[in-house]
Amino acid sequence: MIQTIVELGALRTRIAEWKSGGLRIGFVPTMGNLHAGHHSLIALARQHADRIVASVFVNPTQFGPNEDFNRYPRTPDADAAGLDAAGCDVVWMPSVETMYPFGAEAAVRMRVPGITDVLDGSHRPGHFDGVVTVVSRLFNQVQPDIAVFGKKDYQQLAVIRYFVRDLAFPIELIAASTHREADGLAMSSRNQYLSAEQRPAAATIHRTLLRMRDGIVAGQSRTQVEDEAARALEAAGFVLDYAVVRTAMLVEPAAGESGALVALIAAKLGSTRLIDNLEFTL
Repeated sequence: MIQTIVELGALRTRIAEWKSGGLRIGFVPTMGNLHAGHHSLIALARQHADRIVASVFVNPTQFGPNEDFNRYPRTPDADAAGLDAAGCDVVWMPSVETMYPFGAEAAVRMRVPGITDVLDGSHRPGHFDGVVTVVSRLFNQVQPDIAVFGKKDYQQLAVIRYFVRDLAFPIELIAASTHREADGLAMSSRNQYLSAEQRPAAATIHRTLLRMRDGIVAGQSRTQVEDEAARALEAAGFVLDYAVVRTAMLVEPAAGESGALVALIAAKLGSTRLIDNLEFTL
């Protein structure tokens, strides 16, 4: 049965017990309100580790002043039950005071240069600073051997890969494929904000990503592909932040450049901001 831990000392005692027995620790960080996509991360972690810790912490430092920190759904009991069924051993549920003992405003902050200034970084200033700040703290608390992150948050995964390598964290990062609904919509806790009328339109994002990939593979210019994607999303009722094709390192590919590419979309449907991406090779 899963153990819920809320005190850092108790967490470190449990981790030390496992490590003294030579067990390999896997970690899945989350903000809670979990769904099948999160549960699949636990299953993937289990393939690479002997014991699994999942954190449930809604991190205030990654929300902007006009974003939905207070609105973000908190479902700790359901989260723990779902993690238990998925095979997780410990759910780490720290308080804000435990995570930020001097308060979130006075916390030591981290920043990854360059890669955090584009795409979501330009539309959500400070967001990725908050992400790396909390993930570095979680890594310090849990001391995992492996950590699993979903590919749906493509830029977040790239940022975490950067700072893990730069700071020489002894952690293996494992990327998990995006879990989707039957119509292609990427699973997300924010999907529940969609109205009954908006929900079918939300799948336009995935269909647009597929068309973006097919257009690039067929030889269309990146500008043409991005413009057509923007028009399709706006016609479906979205307010677009971006619909772009980038290299794996999130820079604009040179004309005729081949290799690993990714199409990325971020757009609002009503008040709900959705993101998704699709990797492909040219």
